Amino acid sequence: MSTILYFAYGSNMCTARLRYRVPSCRFRFTAQLLKHRLCFHKRSSDSSGKCNAFATAASKDSVFGVVYEISTAEKPALDRAEGVGSGYHDECLRVQSPDGQEVQVQTYIADRDAIDDRLKPYSWYKDFVMKGAQEHGLPLEYIHGCIEPVLAVTDPDRKRDQSRRMEMKF
Repeated sequence: MSTILYFAYGSNMCTARLRYRVPSCRFRFTAQLLKHRLCFHKRSSDSSGKCNAFATAASKDSVFGVVYEISTAEKPALDRAEGVGSGYHDECLRVQSPDGQEVQVQTYIADRDAIDDRLKPYSWYKDFVMKGAQEHGLPLEYIHGCIEPVLAVTDPDRKRDQSRRMEMKF
């Protein structure tokens, strides 16, 4: 079976969410993407903000995430779930593994015209990001400094909110 390494830094860090979308996913390791900053500013079709690993020139900036191995046969399903062509595009980047090795991975980055810094994530989305970060033991200073302080808003669509929260329980 042919596979790729996928770097998740948003809601797909939550294994249950990713497995729902891509059943073949297997956790490999946590990683750090240097000279990027976690932002919740990617415009979603539901009018909320989703995660983006925003490239910066600052060596102090980094985004932590999770590297999964997925079947290449499921890459189109992941592309659809991530919104390729609807505000995200896939990129091959290098991340640092916990032992300091550089590893080439595929991830999804927001298109420039899909970025709006005024957006806020829905609370269920932020909860997925938090759950994934905690599940995989990302550094507490990262969780407390980059995820927890983000102001989330209530999803006005109650059915969608309930549905997403049910996904969290699997």
